[in-house]
Amino acid sequence: MTDACDCPICSGEDIEPSQILTEMLDAVSALTERDDALDAELVGTTVLAAVLDEGGLVPTFISEVIAQVESRSGPGALALLLTIVSAASGTQGPIAKAAAAAAARLSAAGVPKPVWAADLATPPQTIDLVRLRDHAGMLSVLVGSFERAGHAHAFIVTVDHHACGAAAEIFFMDADQLPEVLDHLRENGQVVTTGKIDPAEFRWYVEDALAARAVHDEEGPLDTAPFEEYTDDENEGPPYPVLAALVRTRLAALPQPRKPVDARPHHEDSPHMTLAGQPPAEPKNSNGPAPIYQIKIGLRDAKPPIWRRLLVPADTSLARLHEVIQLAFGWDDSHLHVFETPYGDFGQADRELGHRAEKSVTLEQVAPQVKDKVRYIYDFGDAWSHEILVEKVLDRDPALTYPRCVGGRRAAPPDDCGGMWGYEHLVEVLGNPAHPDHKDRLEWLGWEDASHFDPAAFDPEDVNAALAKRGER
Repeated sequence: MTDACDCPICSGEDIEPSQILTEMLDAVSALTERDDALDAELVGTTVLAAVLDEGGLVPTFISEVIAQVESRSGPGALALLLTIVSAASGTQGPIAKAAAAAAARLSAAGVPKPVWAADLATPPQTIDLVRLRDHAGMLSVLVGSFERAGHAHAFIVTVDHHACGAAAEIFFMDADQLPEVLDHLRENGQVVTTGKIDPAEFRWYVEDALAARAVHDEEGPLDTAPFEEYTDDENEGPPYPVLAALVRTRLAALPQPRKPVDARPHHEDSPHMTLAGQPPAEPKNSNGPAPIYQIKIGLRDAKPPIWRRLLVPADTSLARLHEVIQLAFGWDDSHLHVFETPYGDFGQADRELGHRAEKSVTLEQVAPQVKDKVRYIYDFGDAWSHEILVEKVLDRDPALTYPRCVGGRRAAPPDDCGGMWGYEHLVEVLGNPAHPDHKDRLEWLGWEDASHFDPAAFDPEDVNAALAKRGER
C-alpha cells in the first residue's frame, strides 16, 4: 500500500505558505534518487489536489507559487515542478504549461533531473482491469493494473452500493502486492470476480463512482466505517482527494467512454428523477391482442442518419425489444445496455448502476403515448445511443407477423469500432485502399476486401430474415 503522507497539506497543520513550500521541496528532494516515480507523483498530485480544492487559487498558483518554486533553483525545485507537470497534464493545462516552462529553464541552467524524470513523462500502459463485487450487494471493487518504464502498479477503488455507487476508499500498491490484497478482500468481504472489463467501460465505472463521491462530499464526508473490515488499517496512505486525482491520471490512459458520467441520478432531487423510481404506467386494458406500435429507432449523432422503423406489439417487454434492436442494427449483443425512460433505467438488474430489471416491463408502460421517446444505449464504452420514438399506434394485421422491420436507412456500424467517431474513421479507411490502416481494418473485420461493406446499403428484408431465423417472428 502507499505509505502514509505527513506533508502539511495531508496532515492538516496550520502552517505558513513558505513553510509548506519548504516541506514539499524537502519531501520531493528525498525521492530524487529513487527508481520508481510513483512516490514523487504522489507529491505533485498532493499539491495539485490542494490547489483544485480552492478553485480560485489556480491563477495565483501559476503566477506566484510556480515562480517561488523555480526561485529555489535546486534539484528539489526541478523535481517538484516535474511532478506538478505530470499531475496537471490532461486536467489543468495552464498549470502544466507554466510548470513545464519553469522546469525547462532550470534544466537549461544545469540543474540535474531526478532519476525518475524520464519515467514520469512516460504514459502508463494498461495491464489488467477487473471488477469484483460481494455476495451481499453492499460493495464492489474496481481494480486497475498499469505498467510504466518497467514498474507495475495497481489501484483499487471500493464502491459503496448503499451510497449511490460512490467511491468509498482508494488504495495504490505495487502490482506484486495485488494478489495478496485481493485474497484479503475475498476472505473478509466474500467478493467474487465478475471478470475483466472493456477499458472504456472500466473508466466509466470509476469516473461515475468518483462523481457520486463528489456529490456526497458536498453534503458531508462519506461514512467509510462499513469498509474497515475489507482493508488493513495499519497501511494508511494519502487522503482520498489526492488518490482520486492520481486515479484520474491513470484513467486518462484509457479510451474515453461515450456514455456520460453521472448520467444516472444519485439523489431524488436530480432533474433526471421526474418520474424515475415510480412504477411504469399500467398496461392498457384490452380484450384481445395488444395493438401494434410503429417505432422509429435512430442512432444518435449519425451523419448521414442511420435509423430503423419497426412494427412491434405494444406489450413487447424491454428485454425482448433489446433483442429485436440488436438484430435490426446487426449488433453482437456482447456489451451492457440500458433503456433510459421517464420511469427510470431498465436493463440487466444492477443495483450499482441503478438499473432495474427489464424483463417484466413493456414498451407501452414506459412509452404509453404517440410521440413518447425512450433512449436505448448499447455498449457503455462506444456508447451507441439510440432514440426510440413511438410514431403510431396501429391495429394488428392478422396477415402479418410481428416484430417486423418496414423501413430504415444506411448500414449500422460494426461492434467495437470506437463509437461514432471511430465508425466515421472506419468508413474513411475502408473507402481508401491506399490508406495505411486499410489492410489492418480488413483483417480486424475478417474480410478479404472492402466490397463486403457498403455504408449506404440497407434492406429491411435482411432484418426480417434475421428475426425469423432467431424465432422472433
